Amino acid sequence: MITAQPVPWAAELTAVAHRHLPADIAEKWTALLRPCARLSTAPAGVVGPVVGRLGGEPELPPGAEWPLWEGNGPLSFVASIDCAALPTGRLDIPMPSDGTLLFFYFDGQLDDGDALVLAGDRDSWAGARVVYVPAGVETVTRPTPEGLDPYPEVRLTARLTGSEPGPWHPTVASAFGPDVEDDLRDNFTDAVGLTWDGPEHRIGGHPMSVQNPVEYEVAHAVLDGQAGWDTPELQAEAERWVLLAQIDSDSTAEMMWGDMGALYWLIRPADLAAKRFDRAVFTWQCC
Repeated sequence: MITAQPVPWAAELTAVAHRHLPADIAEKWTALLRPCARLSTAPAGVVGPVVGRLGGEPELPPGAEWPLWEGNGPLSFVASIDCAALPTGRLDIPMPSDGTLLFFYFDGQLDDGDALVLAGDRDSWAGARVVYVPAGVETVTRPTPEGLDPYPEVRLTARLTGSEPGPWHPTVASAFGPDVEDDLRDNFTDAVGLTWDGPEHRIGGHPMSVQNPVEYEVAHAVLDGQAGWDTPELQAEAERWVLLAQIDSDSTAEMMWGDMGALYWLIRPADLAAKRFDRAVFTWQCC
């Protein structure tokens, strides 16, 4: 029997699966892998493509208003991504082929963390924003509003790599089946964890959820909490959402989201294809 060779972006995780799992389960698990653009700090002095940056000050059109959460204040600028510099054609989501995405978040600087942006609280959704600036639009550097300290600027590079759905995702439970021993599952989870290296910033692919799968968290929120966590309704809604961006805690950029947490923006593929970034939904998780 001839076994198909894994695509390069999936090779590392595929090898881990076949080292630690029975062949049939390894095949089921690797079928769940998805490509993502992994964002990493650009080494100083190294010439290479820069796809974006964390922190600093954003480039916005001259007439654009700084994103604001009414009643709470301006949002902090978190990151910008040059879509033309990403390997968008090799991702499995309909990312724009050009233009710039800017991510903003109300991070608690103005109120010492009193107002929280929560997926389950629609009134707080204005506390996280995605701004898309089409290619060719004039922009200027906008100073950070008074009362906010900008995060240190960190340039980012990207590489195409594999992403897995995480040990608590329902699709993984289905792939493993009911008879897999806990020790085998735990050892495999530990082995996958050893492939992680530094902050997990990414565009597309599976989110790296800190707690329960964030797709289900967003689905529960958009259904106004009316669907139970183990219902077909919630699963169907969760499958309608894909990760747009994940921004991890990062000491280099002096970003700490709770206790070593991460920020997530999810979107439906049709809205992504239509560049309806106003329809992205935000959530965050921490340890």
